[in-house]
Amino acid sequence: MARTKAKKQAGTGFITDVDRYLYGNGTHYEIYDKLGAHPWKYKGKDGFYFAVWAPHASSVSLVGNFNSWDPDSHPMKELETSGIYELFVPGMKKGELYKYAITTPSGKILFKADPYAFTAEYRPGTASITCDISGFSWKDDAWMEKRKTADPIKEPLSIYEVHIGSWKKKDRKEKDGFYTYKEAAKELAEYVSNMGYTHVELMGIAEHPFDGSWGYQVTGYYAPTSRYGTPDEFMYFVNYLHKKGIGVILDWVPAHFPRDAHGLADFDGQPLYEYADPRKGEHPDWGTKVFDYGKNEVKNFLIANALYWIEKYHIDGLRVDAVASMLYLDYGRSDGNWVANKYGGNENLEAIEFFKHLNSIVKRRGNGAMVIAEESTAWPKVTCPPEEDGLGFTFKWNMGWMHDFLEYMKLDPYFRKFNHHKMTFGMTYATSENFILVLSHDEVVHLKCSMINKMPGIYEDKFANLKVGYTFMMTHPGKKLLFMGQDFGQWHEWDEKVSLDWYLTNEDLHKDLLSYVRDLLTLYRQYPALYRLDNDWNGFQWINANDGDRSIFSYVRRDETNKKNLLVVCNFTPMDRPDYCVGVPKRGNFTLVLDNRHGLYHRGDGAPVFRSKKKECDGQPYSFAYHLPPYGTAIFRF
Repeated sequence: MARTKAKKQAGTGFITDVDRYLYGNGTHYEIYDKLGAHPWKYKGKDGFYFAVWAPHASSVSLVGNFNSWDPDSHPMKELETSGIYELFVPGMKKGELYKYAITTPSGKILFKADPYAFTAEYRPGTASITCDISGFSWKDDAWMEKRKTADPIKEPLSIYEVHIGSWKKKDRKEKDGFYTYKEAAKELAEYVSNMGYTHVELMGIAEHPFDGSWGYQVTGYYAPTSRYGTPDEFMYFVNYLHKKGIGVILDWVPAHFPRDAHGLADFDGQPLYEYADPRKGEHPDWGTKVFDYGKNEVKNFLIANALYWIEKYHIDGLRVDAVASMLYLDYGRSDGNWVANKYGGNENLEAIEFFKHLNSIVKRRGNGAMVIAEESTAWPKVTCPPEEDGLGFTFKWNMGWMHDFLEYMKLDPYFRKFNHHKMTFGMTYATSENFILVLSHDEVVHLKCSMINKMPGIYEDKFANLKVGYTFMMTHPGKKLLFMGQDFGQWHEWDEKVSLDWYLTNEDLHKDLLSYVRDLLTLYRQYPALYRLDNDWNGFQWINANDGDRSIFSYVRRDETNKKNLLVVCNFTPMDRPDYCVGVPKRGNFTLVLDNRHGLYHRGDGAPVFRSKKKECDGQPYSFAYHLPPYGTAIFRF
């Protein structure tokens, strides 16, 4: 039998008329301080205040262990004309399990987790948990002050993408041997610092019920997953990495959410967070729901969530997943199963406006935090400001470069000469956006092979190929991202259920590859020529882009000072070139700073020096000759 609609009340005063006005307009950027569960003192009594948005509900009540999950025990009251239900529970403490029991107009009761919960029960449990996230003692002031004034476009950015649950495992049964946030902080910071990465990018931090989704099907957008610990412990993680000089980027998923019964889907018995029309509100390929970017309250939920991670957890950047699926109304949909916009096009005008709003407010309030788009199409102006009709992202993943690079690298060296253009094409559009070159987790799963196993040839050749490939990547314009395990040649594909094979780092060829990648990362940070002018044609010059027959690429990287320029030569075949001649733009000394056999030359290593002569080569007035070995790499300073 259907329940009677609850009587609307003036309320406790915790949520004000101004709060409701801003929320209704999609501009309450701290709405997480009002909706959800919060410790509070009301009428002289300590307890917890609860509030939830459920405008289609007939009634809402609070349930949990404290009332034996009885929907009749703790009814909530609806604030007038808002769809928000609230309740203050005196005596309620931190650590209580709870959900909202939402009665639909038909009388069905739905048990929903709190969309704004700050922490949640460890899977397979699905309850929210009362929590207080105030009071953490941050010690990263120096990092945060530096971030405010830094220009990420002009700074080195080399990202280590990591899945905490499978980076390493502890030999214990508790929580499947997952590292805690505190344990991961120390070991990850040590590894990343030693290698020379500038940032880590974390997969799957927001709470999610299914490990196999890798955190991309989120049910708790405001809750760091309890797999690895508490909100305070995640703050400790970020704080610790910042003190060690390492930035933290989170994967963020505003594109879709799962159908799990306790989650956002049909939250109050009807589509609320998702579009009502399934042609817009469902992803047929993924079996997930699509956020309704036309609803102010939904946009507010997401934009406040982005700011929440940046402001409450000091996160340095958000990598926005599946941007293309948000921008295109026909993404993954067959003809007749999608709805055109008001102009008859396939662009989601509401999602476009959402991105402009999101990126504008993060730029204004984020104190230098980045927003990075995983956008796989040629959508224009992704990283241009909204004032110039752009989407306003800081960076865009360069998926086109990644695809061409991997297709080339997988080829037998004999056939590379017929595909030379795959490695040069990326430079035709390199300045059109602020790009990050990515070799992410997506490229080493689902039978795609690990990076080392993509390489052609016998055992030793695979390592030689990977070295020259990484050299090309680290010296090509664009910031860098490498997924965990690929820097030491992980053999098997990534599997979220097991740890990386760290024992490989003690084997000679793997150890040598790891050392070489470390040298590349060190070189990248040492030489501004490799990052200052990534999106400027003055920062790059081909020496020879057309040596397809020998599969050799040579080019120069510069910064705005035109000092400490770098000449890069990469040989993508096993052919020895004992008297290779390379053209250069000027007379002078060219000092070898890194090659594939020695790695990085340090002070006292006796780095070879070559002097250019007035002899035309590669269309340049000067040149010099040197020995370019099989799969040889050489980087010269001049």
